[in-house]
Amino acid sequence: METNNTFYLGLCMAGAVSAGAYTAGVLDYLLEALDHWERMKKDGEKDVPTHKVVIPVAGGASAGGMTGIILASAVNNPITPIQKLEGNILKQQPQNKFYHSWVDLTQNDMFSAMLDNGDIHQTGRVTSLLNSDFIDEVATRLLDVDKTRWVTRGYIAEYLKVFVTLSNLKGFQFDVAFKSTENLTSPYYITRHNDYACFVLNKNQSEYKNDGWMPLDFRTGLHVDVARNAAMATGAFPVGLRARRVTRHGLYVNQLSWLKDVTKLNPINDGEYESLFVDGGLINNEPFDRVRDCLIELTGEKKKAYESYDKFCSTVVMIDPFPSKPGNFTDNDQLGNVTGNTFSTMMEQLRDKPASLVDAWDSDNAGQFLVSPSRNLEINGEIKHLQGAKAIACGTLGGFGGFLSKEFRIHDFFLGRANCEKFLRDYFTVPADTSNPIFRNGYQDIPDHLFTSQVDGKRQIIPIFTERKNKPYLPEFSSGTNWPVLKEKDIERFRPMLKKRVRKIIKNLLKPTGLMRLTIPLLVFMTSGFAAGKILGSIKESLRESDLLK
Repeated sequence: METNNTFYLGLCMAGAVSAGAYTAGVLDYLLEALDHWERMKKDGEKDVPTHKVVIPVAGGASAGGMTGIILASAVNNPITPIQKLEGNILKQQPQNKFYHSWVDLTQNDMFSAMLDNGDIHQTGRVTSLLNSDFIDEVATRLLDVDKTRWVTRGYIAEYLKVFVTLSNLKGFQFDVAFKSTENLTSPYYITRHNDYACFVLNKNQSEYKNDGWMPLDFRTGLHVDVARNAAMATGAFPVGLRARRVTRHGLYVNQLSWLKDVTKLNPINDGEYESLFVDGGLINNEPFDRVRDCLIELTGEKKKAYESYDKFCSTVVMIDPFPSKPGNFTDNDQLGNVTGNTFSTMMEQLRDKPASLVDAWDSDNAGQFLVSPSRNLEINGEIKHLQGAKAIACGTLGGFGGFLSKEFRIHDFFLGRANCEKFLRDYFTVPADTSNPIFRNGYQDIPDHLFTSQVDGKRQIIPIFTERKNKPYLPEFSSGTNWPVLKEKDIERFRPMLKKRVRKIIKNLLKPTGLMRLTIPLLVFMTSGFAAGKILGSIKESLRESDLLK
């Protein structure tokens, strides 16, 4: 491990559903900036900072976890950054895996594909509210690599660690010994559902270290299928998208330190271990604590070191399209309200990380940074500064909004690039007078006015060599502005497809027999129209709230 001039950057990518397009844009610009710096060093250009930034770990949940797997499959091939779109902005961009996977997907109009009943016709079973077959196609495509164009990047650790969080529906059962007034005939069991799929890039099976991190090699195909299934599993939004099965050898579960508190005394059986999984974000949507664990293992940093700008040699950057904000609690004891509050309570408690809260409260903590959506939007002559879910187009419908329009996904990809550039220029910085040897030596003899933040004059950790842009970063959409907008007719066209989907789901769930065969079809027909109307109404309302519908 290099420590004299190397700074380690761990990536944590939160869940986002279709707003994974934003995370993809952030990574696209981040890799472009690091590639540019590497070229400047190699070419011996003047006034180039000499320190190094290396990414040794990338972890995430849901869409963030899927993007981490995409990163692992992309870093050893050339990547053409998508800096702008010319001509037909809907044209596919297969030369960039981040864009192709999250913006292009399988077609422009993804919602019609998700309402198609082909998945039910094929199996005769209902596995999710929406057709999830497109995910299989994207997952297969995103893990393809060109073995003839293999490259290495100095800023990516050769043995990059990548992990995804998983919600294991079967879970890990373990018994607890209680003293009792009677001799219990059976143990007291507890089930843990928090799970992980962990990979280390470019290693073969003989290099496995008995640590639970599966060797992943895209050249030989080693564990590529496991990575593909894990990517789909971490993004399997409960009920909305199909749950996924992941099979891996039991030793990778038993030997992973993050699960040892369960498996040490209650190991799973030898051989292949298979379970059914849903969205990793259900339990752990922002696994920055696990990314930090990996950095500590690599660097040996103590807490007081990684919290200090003068001493730290690593940090965690979290990319979160939906940063949390205080909720509005409705103090009402009516059943409907209590039910909603109970569900919210369960979700928040599932995701709670008490051990990390003290660190998170410290705004001056050098060990953590955040990239999240931010933009200015002109509406009716008024400039609004938007942040979080309101700043992205895919943030509507709980993150499913991006499936309604490719223009939404394009917007979020380019906003991700723009926000990442702003972050690297002005906020991912260290004090100009830092005594940290990594940056003090790296910026030695570099003029003071170069690579500084316009916000507070601090020095950039990743130097940006390009000129700041004066014009809007975003393309012009069919709305005639850089903010994509749909019309009522764009939503209404989904009505017949929605009705058919609802009918198909109800029919297959009810499976009527006898006299019910005569009455159920009529009820289903009536119910489907009502349900389609309610769903379309909710979609329109969500879009209007975000100024995305005329």
